[in-house]
Amino acid sequence: MLTNHEGQKVPNVTFRTRVENDWLDVTTNELFKGKTVVLFALPGAFTPTCSSTHLPRYNELAPVFKANGVDDIICLSVNDTFVMNAWRQDQEAENITVIPDGNGEFSAGMDMLVDKSDLGFGPRSWRYSMLVKDGVIDKMFIEPNQPGDPFEISDADTMLAYINPQAEAPKAVSLFTRAGCPHCARAKTLLQEHGMNYEEIELSHTISSRSLHAITGADSVPQVYVGGVHIGGADDLEAWFAAKHAA
Repeated sequence: MLTNHEGQKVPNVTFRTRVENDWLDVTTNELFKGKTVVLFALPGAFTPTCSSTHLPRYNELAPVFKANGVDDIICLSVNDTFVMNAWRQDQEAENITVIPDGNGEFSAGMDMLVDKSDLGFGPRSWRYSMLVKDGVIDKMFIEPNQPGDPFEISDADTMLAYINPQAEAPKAVSLFTRAGCPHCARAKTLLQEHGMNYEEIELSHTISSRSLHAITGADSVPQVYVGGVHIGGADDLEAWFAAKHAA
């Protein structure tokens, strides 16, 4: 179990997927032939580490992977297609192809099928990632064989560093807004025009103006942070972009 298969072809498996309201069989040949693909496998959709870190970071770094020659990023789990599709939608993971290994055939072929009956899961995939070129496994990052669910080396940043150690990951962008705020809309447009993904934090009964002031030191919205650095409002963001382009 937990065998490293670098230099070998991926298992020949047909996956039962659901596209809109129709069943669609997808083969490993269709997924990998003639392509450079990153695949990461995990124990289950909607589970804590998978939802909070593993999937979101791959989705966030997808444009950087693409710029470094990766054609597709696949997330695989021993779940059915309905669960995988619902999870992808819930996570807004538009940059990820989710593949249901419902019967565990691919995971078994990779020697990565493990027994998680103690959690009521039954057979599931061990957590790992791999780089596949034209159907041949170039590199695998297999989590250590330890109790529980270790998550140390199958992450997106480790894979990106292997593909290109000089690749720059995008800085995290957070945007405090209020519904109906025209300056907030302008800030979002500026970020979108410059290809910067952002997390929007909208003021509400749970996140008040008082909280905004405590966090940002400001009383107005929008308030933009890039890589943990406070940029300010929409005018400040516009000036920040102008300074970057002038440099």
